[in-house]
Amino acid sequence: MRYTGARILIEVLVEQGVDTVFGYPGAAVLHIYDELYRQRGRIRHILTSHEQHAAHAADGYARSTGKTGVCIATSGPGATNLVTGIAAAFMDSSPLVAITGNVATSLLGKDSFQEVDIAGISMPVVKHNWIVKDPGELAETVREAFAVAGSGRKGPVLIDIPRDVAAAEAEWTAGACPPHAGAGSPAGRAEDRARRLAGRSGRRTFTGEDIERAAGMLSGAKRPVLYAGGGVISSAAHNELAALAERLDAPVAVSLMGMGAIPSDHRLCTGLVGMHGTAASNKAVQKADLLAAIGVRFSDRVTSRTDLFAKNARILHIDIDPAEVNKNVHADASVIGDVRDVLSRLLEVIPPRSRGVSAWNGEIEKWKAVVPKDYHRKAALHPRRVILETARRLGDGAIVAADVGQHQMWTAQFYPFSRPRSFLTSGGLGAMGFGLGAAAGAKIANPGRPVVLFTGDGCFRMNSAEMATLVSFGIPVLVVLFNNGVLGMVRQWQEFFYGGRYSETDLPAQPDFVKLAAAYGVKAYRAVCEKSLGEALDGAFAELSDGKPALVEAVIDRDERVFPMVPGGTPIDEQIM
Repeated sequence: MRYTGARILIEVLVEQGVDTVFGYPGAAVLHIYDELYRQRGRIRHILTSHEQHAAHAADGYARSTGKTGVCIATSGPGATNLVTGIAAAFMDSSPLVAITGNVATSLLGKDSFQEVDIAGISMPVVKHNWIVKDPGELAETVREAFAVAGSGRKGPVLIDIPRDVAAAEAEWTAGACPPHAGAGSPAGRAEDRARRLAGRSGRRTFTGEDIERAAGMLSGAKRPVLYAGGGVISSAAHNELAALAERLDAPVAVSLMGMGAIPSDHRLCTGLVGMHGTAASNKAVQKADLLAAIGVRFSDRVTSRTDLFAKNARILHIDIDPAEVNKNVHADASVIGDVRDVLSRLLEVIPPRSRGVSAWNGEIEKWKAVVPKDYHRKAALHPRRVILETARRLGDGAIVAADVGQHQMWTAQFYPFSRPRSFLTSGGLGAMGFGLGAAAGAKIANPGRPVVLFTGDGCFRMNSAEMATLVSFGIPVLVVLFNNGVLGMVRQWQEFFYGGRYSETDLPAQPDFVKLAAAYGVKAYRAVCEKSLGEALDGAFAELSDGKPALVEAVIDRDERVFPMVPGGTPIDEQIM
């Protein structure tokens, strides 16, 4: 059977289990969009207001489900607008397939209208990319792209499809869906090729000797700490992590990407580690005699000075990507493989330790009681109160998105995360504007779970147009907007390290966010104190129950700060409290 390249693309997306794509049309993808129209009963398309947020929405879909997200953009500026979203997915190892159109193959390399070398531009921030110049190669290229995105260390890939390739016909052969792909099937051949690509997939095997050595280090430690990151969530190893912590009676510190890897109220969870980490996590890491780093990359926001990080500890690094071992911090031993597989094997050989008998755990409890004075500072409306009250009303099953800045850290510090894939934020790239698209994608992927976005006024000015997406597609996301009239995190750095010279961090001529939301058809409420916060949340939750989005603007003091804080270049236990 012969199909156009555009039809072949849609057939393979369906074959891969894709039910939703996010995008924005343009001339170079008109054949694809025409086919999306023809096949609209098989795949849903969500039209965002900007291509960047199409990528963030696909990313949010992926992070909240573990499935690969898909976004589409036209050539030139459409493709370049995707790059920030692709880079955010790359830094946080989120599986994403970005599809871009391009000018006809005869016009490539001639500076044609809306032509860019998107393969060259995106190369540093994808696991792999392809330019398809033969419609006969399109099907297996798309299959291979999904295999690469979703295997090993997950991440984004990009497929560039020139306009004439989308229009031309080629023979179409259906392939098996991924779980049933045989070695000789088209999907199976694509997976074989994907495994041969080095990319960032990593090696999945480890030896019995690796496990034996790691088990010996863990069992023999007197002050072990488990440092858990996004790899725990990506591999669905949260139960194994909790079991290992309980087996060792060891505290668990989590990275920003590891939030939800262990419930925040678990007796062994010490919370966030690093620049804005808890006193318990940071002190535990610095006092540990063994640090088991599980699915992490030792970000500079965690380690500060690497030569002084965990200075008393032997380091055991467990990760799927061998390139991460010894990249930032020297490891005394490593186990390379899927985190869930590794932890499962360790649990088979590590004997249980008596609970609560060591002075180590008593010391941890003392540190957990140390909280910054700002937590209890008198304020008309404190961010902690806003987050906790919102969480109480949302209940246990909510998905929480956050943009980037002070509100991101407050959310990580205060929100009571209890399950994996419940916190979506741009951790590695720190992309302001990430949140609203990600929240929309997560809600579409999880219609039965409440979704909230915590954002700031600076970020919301970058993505507020996506309220049109929420209204157009009936996506009931709650937006909680912290409005302090400044770029809060940058201003905080200026206060501490630049002598209070607040250069370009005030946000003059702020819009009236309640009126702005109303212009898009979103009901919005303003809170200036605890009483009005309750009233605002009452109104917002009534809108959500009717299947509509809502916004709560929480007006907070411009001098609210994020504590604890580790000044750059100092050990992580030397915190400003």
